[in-house]
Amino acid sequence: MGSALTSIGLPVALGIIMFGLGLSLTPADFARVAKHPKAVVIALVCQLLLLPAVCLGLVVLFQLPPVLAVGMMLLAASPGGTTANLYSHLFRGDVALNISLTAINSVIAVFTLPLITNLAIGWFMPGESELGVQFAKAVEVFAIVLGPVVLGMLVRWWKPTFALRMDKPVRIASMVILAVVIVGAIVSNWALLVENVGRLAFITVVFCVLSLAIGFLVPRLFRVEPRQAVASSFEIGIHNATLAIVIAQTVIGSIELSLPAAVYGVLMFFVALAWGFLLRRLVPAERVPAAARPRRSRARTSSRRPSRGRRRCGSAIPCGRRAGDRRVRAACGGGFPACTRSGTRRAPAARG
Repeated sequence: MGSALTSIGLPVALGIIMFGLGLSLTPADFARVAKHPKAVVIALVCQLLLLPAVCLGLVVLFQLPPVLAVGMMLLAASPGGTTANLYSHLFRGDVALNISLTAINSVIAVFTLPLITNLAIGWFMPGESELGVQFAKAVEVFAIVLGPVVLGMLVRWWKPTFALRMDKPVRIASMVILAVVIVGAIVSNWALLVENVGRLAFITVVFCVLSLAIGFLVPRLFRVEPRQAVASSFEIGIHNATLAIVIAQTVIGSIELSLPAAVYGVLMFFVALAWGFLLRRLVPAERVPAAARPRRSRARTSSRRPSRGRRRCGSAIPCGRRAGDRRVRAACGGGFPACTRSGTRRAPAARG
């Protein structure tokens, strides 16, 4: 990838994405964890322990080259992003839980991402210690991940109306930027990607499917509510590929390490979409209880069919039929038809 896009474009793109995430966060999103501790703890265990173990098993099973194996581990260590919130909203997930998990994962990833990456480099590339994330690079990761998020939260606190108004445009811009970054990474390294796409396409799809399945099935095994399990599935199964590409190219300085994230970023959208439609069959839509359903207004019904004998005109004689009854030509003093309930006509009221 070109040096300008690598050194300037990628960090700016990630900064906009993380700033948009900050615009949607408030301190209440972190405090909400206390309301659903079981769902949050299970999701974090899956994210921090199960997924790296599953990814390690996949790269060993598929016998990936060391540099691509480290790239896969870097992808597995990356947290979820705003794309997970979008999919959760589309497929009946608990979006509030998604936002809380994204906020917590973004903070924890500052520590776990360098740790997992260094362990992967030490395991698969023991002679390449200079590629590790040292302390200075860890500080850079901290600034890349949390700096824009904190800035977005400050803007949300200072100008809440502006933050709410800009939330949708920034989300759209984030999606466009994410697509541009991934396409740019693929086009700029096309020859290198074609050489390794056969190895990466299948393993990234399998990893994505397993991540989504683990994120849904494990919480359900522990009796987490279905909507929260859907939110956990997308939060765990959809990784921030842009963050993995930025860390690989700008922090570690290796284009090859970013290839798994680039391939995953393209295929993930289609896999997650198919998984979402499957979840719609597994998780039925919530039914509104009968007590919570709005009752039909009696006043509205009575306005459609007025009761007999209630409508009155200027005379003292109540009308036995609705106004406009043409079966009786005799009129009372007020101009309404006379009552014909008994089949006889009443005498019209005397005037004056």
